[in-house]
Amino acid sequence: MCGAPARTVGWRHPGYIHTSYLKDLWPDSMYTYRLGHRLPNGTRIWSKSYNFKASPYPGQDSLQRVVIFGDMGKAEADGSNEYNDFQPGSLNTTNQIIRDLDNVDMVVHIGDICYANGYLSQWDQFTAQIEPIASTVPYMIGSGNHERDWPGTGSFYGNLDSGGECGVPAQTVFYTPAENRAKFWYATDYGMFRFCIAHTEEDWRPGTEQYEFIQHCLSSVDRQKQPWLIFLAHRVLGYSSNSYYAFEGTFEEPMGREALQELWQKYKVDLAFYGHVHNYERTCPVYQSQCVVNASNHYSGPFQATTHVVVGGAGASLSDFTSSKIQWSHFRDFDHGFAKLTAFNHSSLLFEYKKSRDGDVYDHFTISRDYRDVLACSVDNCPRTSLAS
Repeated sequence: MCGAPARTVGWRHPGYIHTSYLKDLWPDSMYTYRLGHRLPNGTRIWSKSYNFKASPYPGQDSLQRVVIFGDMGKAEADGSNEYNDFQPGSLNTTNQIIRDLDNVDMVVHIGDICYANGYLSQWDQFTAQIEPIASTVPYMIGSGNHERDWPGTGSFYGNLDSGGECGVPAQTVFYTPAENRAKFWYATDYGMFRFCIAHTEEDWRPGTEQYEFIQHCLSSVDRQKQPWLIFLAHRVLGYSSNSYYAFEGTFEEPMGREALQELWQKYKVDLAFYGHVHNYERTCPVYQSQCVVNASNHYSGPFQATTHVVVGGAGASLSDFTSSKIQWSHFRDFDHGFAKLTAFNHSSLLFEYKKSRDGDVYDHFTISRDYRDVLACSVDNCPRTSLAS
């Protein structure tokens, strides 16, 4: 790791972290497993039994439900509080997902995982908190500023937010199918979904390795098999009316969407999710700061533009919105919550935003789209040439 407190007072030997690879699993089949350890005297100690269902194969037509959020952290289950109680909604979010776990197939936590900030014992606390979830369904993560950022280590932002961890615990505790796990951008397929998970703490602009990854991830999906194309990143590379972005006059991470919006539009990205801003916000289908169509609770027919969702309110202290009315901002909520996607089949998708306090749905919309609708062109994603030209 890179500095204090991670390498000094925050250091605690983490023990040994093992990774098991299970191959040739039958899609959607239930498996039971235990974890064991052999002592020096030959005695074996076993954990309780856990169950998980193998992932559907890419393109499989079945009910698929994915929970998405960022910035959850951890909290004290015994009622005590950490200094400044920075993640007051964490347990509510965790408990709501556990209660609904029979209706969840996958979780994506897009950065600011546990806010250990260099104190390694807090990774143990966090993994114990999510164990009922992560032992049962895939728990995929993205990297945020509180996992990666540290001066002089190659992070795009040279701040002290990781507490000296510079990404090492996150990339070690959680497995991600990245070509280079230290860079933390990767693609993952789940049934009818293609998820392109970016890493905002590394440069994403044109000419970079990450930009090439994003373009390849979006362009290589077979939309007939995987119609639901989802982009995810920790910092807001799309749209947010959060007060500090408004103060900067950007309504996004500076330099965030300037190049990427051309890719989202060209490759017809259905939804883009972000954390970092600790609240909830949904836009209209938006391109170049303009609503291509009005926001609605139901979209049908050809793709028009990407809907952007900030869902960074899973646990950490909440972020204020600007008081200005923003044309592309359709629904805001200053509260803790998370999103859930339900793919019923290749042509019907449900989005829900749920509050962590009660698990009820406070915002939702559906998308109905045939494969031929994805082939149709819209604003700035029509072919640049034709047979005539």
